[in-house]
Amino acid sequence: MGLNIKPLADRVVIEPAAAETKTASGIIIPDNAKEKPQQGKVMAVGKGTKDESMTVKVGDKVLYGKYSGTELKLEGKDYLIMRESDILAIV
Repeated sequence: MGLNIKPLADRVVIEPAAAETKTASGIIIPDNAKEKPQQGKVMAVGKGTKDESMTVKVGDKVLYGKYSGTELKLEGKDYLIMRESDILAIV
């Protein structure tokens, strides 16, 4: 799982979970109606700031805000990079 990116300060790199393809009742959701996932797995963590150390660590499953982070594509996969303060919870 060697990711070739090292976030700075209080930033983390997250791999978003796959979007749901079916509803609970079995209805298939078309691509244009899928919602962006709001949870993912932490892939890389910065060192934190001098005032605050990092709470999350690589491998944590986290929940984050709907419009949080900046999307980036690395080695053909989609990731988000965001500040640790944009993470709402560790699941």
